Amino acid sequence: MNNEITLREALKNDVPVLLQYEQEVVKAERPMDPTIRNNDVQYYDLDALIENPRATLMVACDGDKIVATGYALEKQARPYLDHETYAYLGFMYTDPEYRGRGINGKIVEALQHWAMNIGLTEIRLHVYEENEPAIKAYEKKGFKRHMIEMRLRTES
Repeated sequence: MNNEITLREALKNDVPVLLQYEQEVVKAERPMDPTIRNNDVQYYDLDALIENPRATLMVACDGDKIVATGYALEKQARPYLDHETYAYLGFMYTDPEYRGRGINGKIVEALQHWAMNIGLTEIRLHVYEENEPAIKAYEKKGFKRHMIEMRLRTES
């Protein structure tokens, strides 16, 4: 384990590792979301995120090893809000060996700078209500709890 963690934009040849990390995200979220299908699930179109000029997919590296990820994607806001577009953050993942070292926070900061550089003043993300460690980490970065999504499964 190198002490020097570097951040960079993801490259196409990073996709195999990113696909593995995506499955770790799915595995971590399944216990919190009974609506995630049991078969193979793909959350992200990684190639599209890498190619999209209105998105950035960042990776944190320990030497050549990718140890954390996160993306920002410009999205259209609802028409009644005070901003037209905003940066949506997703795929926030850190290898378990590297957690607790502030790497996710560095990625959030880099994504925030990216958003500011393209003129976005609002940043949003989704986090499961029972994922208290993630909520606390985002609150440390200035995020505020905003909306609770509710669901009801009806019998058919």
